[in-house]
Amino acid sequence: MAEFKDLFKSEDWKREKHVPVIEVEGKAKKGAPASIKVSVGKEIPHPNTTAHHIRWIEVYFLPRGEKFPYQLGRFEFASHGESTLGADTSSVYTDSRVALNFKTDKSGTIFASAYCNIHGLWQNSCEIEVE
Repeated sequence: MAEFKDLFKSEDWKREKHVPVIEVEGKAKKGAPASIKVSVGKEIPHPNTTAHHIRWIEVYFLPRGEKFPYQLGRFEFASHGESTLGADTSSVYTDSRVALNFKTDKSGTIFASAYCNIHGLWQNSCEIEVE
């Protein structure tokens, strides 16, 4: 029987980029908001069409020494060119990038996961040091 954790991929292939890119802006400081950006397809754009798109990105933080992560956010993308006229006929498309701020007094790991409606689940992580 397959485990849910085994469904996540972490290495890109072909001409598409699926692995979430995590960027921490500046140095994280105790008591101050840390700025995080997560995107899918930063260097090579991921398609955003009715038939092929990123549906959502989730971001978690696991403080060092703790057992369970905190969900920082779930971001859903709902505009992929669909309209009442049919697939890819709209001029409205969302972009699979998110920005968020959060406060912590502990260093730890940021985890990001994303879902492509054709290629499934993708994940990445990034250490964050709090000064």
